[in-house]
Amino acid sequence: MIRVLLAEDQAMVRGALASLLGLEPDIEVVGEAASGPEALDVALRTRPDVALLDIEMPGGDGITAGARIREALPGCHIMILTTFGRPGYLRRAMEAGAAAFLVKDSPARELAAAIRRVRAGERVIDPGLAAAALSAGPNPLSPRERDVLAAAVDGSTVGDIARRLHLSEGTVRNYLSSAIQKTRARNRIEAVQRAQTQGWL
Repeated sequence: MIRVLLAEDQAMVRGALASLLGLEPDIEVVGEAASGPEALDVALRTRPDVALLDIEMPGGDGITAGARIREALPGCHIMILTTFGRPGYLRRAMEAGAAAFLVKDSPARELAAAIRRVRAGERVIDPGLAAAALSAGPNPLSPRERDVLAAAVDGSTVGDIARRLHLSEGTVRNYLSSAIQKTRARNRIEAVQRAQTQGWL
């Protein structure tokens, strides 16, 4: 029996996935979570073979949660299941040790088959997304540029960002300027949009 943890913030989607996987004779959903931190807590309690994680969840994304689960439970295989098939997300997920990256519009039977393959030690990646990730190239933003750009998502001022990240305003301006240049944007709003579209944030 393959023990699976489901982490998805939309209750209806999570319930549907649990029901579909429950029909499989060799798969058991042993835990469910609605956020990144909750996923780690449930994983530590249930010790699943496979953690199936959404990317965009409250309190931290599925990629970060997956890395923390792998650190705490090295035997747990991480699968990312997302609506957002962005090349940057795929690259980040693989760098964080995910064994699979699938988009939610895949047929249900493919998900069950992917869980079995991952449990057997294989990697499973959506082929179209893999090709897009290769052509997109690596994330050009440094970790600090990503932090500053992510803090600018909600329209915060330079002063707000500086206080939140414990940086000087001049340093924040430098990071924003560099991020704008690297994303080939005209301003920070456009830089944020481009970075989000690519999955770099």
